[in-house]
Amino acid sequence: MELLHSGKVREVYADGDDILLVASDRMSIYDVVLPTPIPDKGKILTQLSLWWFDQLSSVVPNHIISATDVPAEWAGRAVRCRRLEMVMVECIARGYLAGSGLKEYERDGAVSGVALPPGLIEGSDLPEPIFTPTTKVAPGEGHDEFMTFAEVRAAVGDEQAEELRRITLEVYRRGSEIAKAKGIIIADTKIELGMAADGSLLLADELLTPDSSRFWSADEWKPGGTQRYLDKQFLRDWATHETDWNRTAPGPEVPEQVVEATRNRYIEVYERLTGDRWS
Repeated sequence: MELLHSGKVREVYADGDDILLVASDRMSIYDVVLPTPIPDKGKILTQLSLWWFDQLSSVVPNHIISATDVPAEWAGRAVRCRRLEMVMVECIARGYLAGSGLKEYERDGAVSGVALPPGLIEGSDLPEPIFTPTTKVAPGEGHDEFMTFAEVRAAVGDEQAEELRRITLEVYRRGSEIAKAKGIIIADTKIELGMAADGSLLLADELLTPDSSRFWSADEWKPGGTQRYLDKQFLRDWATHETDWNRTAPGPEVPEQVVEATRNRYIEVYERLTGDRWS
């Protein structure tokens, strides 16, 4: 096997015609890898993604070849995948107002050029889910920036732009329906899409995880303030409000109680969605 890329939280290996994605326990916030890992995080994200890929297989195909045909030392945290040419647009769907989308709305009354009604507040649900793509910036080269749909069309062409929007919104809608039935709100999510050799678009990387989505407990949701995050935002908030870190490397050491609270949130999401106990 050949190591192709070592990212913030994953390693990518070539194995013949296939790709092996290996999810680590590293945690990245604000594009900086923290020095403290979150135990089992890589396995939780891998297993939850596999569950979602199965749930949404009728919506859009994915890149998974096998979750078991991997080296024993990576069992549970690695998947064997098809090689894809990744789309260089971050495909994001939002059904609620939070994070950078909230800041964009407060400034412009719109997100990614999509006008929204006046009077929305933090945590508001939107009239309908919206496609809010961003640029995909390489690590160390700045931060992703919101793109209008016209800019997406200019970047990838009209036909692919329409497909990116359609798939992203359909994945969000179907995923939200499934999650809502389990008492979880998916406020927003980012998906990865890549093009197979035959030109079809496939879901790739991770899907509807606490690293790529905002999860809130439905029975605790209340617009007008911060929700009880069941995702990576909990750790971002800790770093923002409990440390004097300036969001540049190196990141702060994470106290044991914060590590445990983060891990517990990831496990809670996994168990509530899948119905299985994490062990």
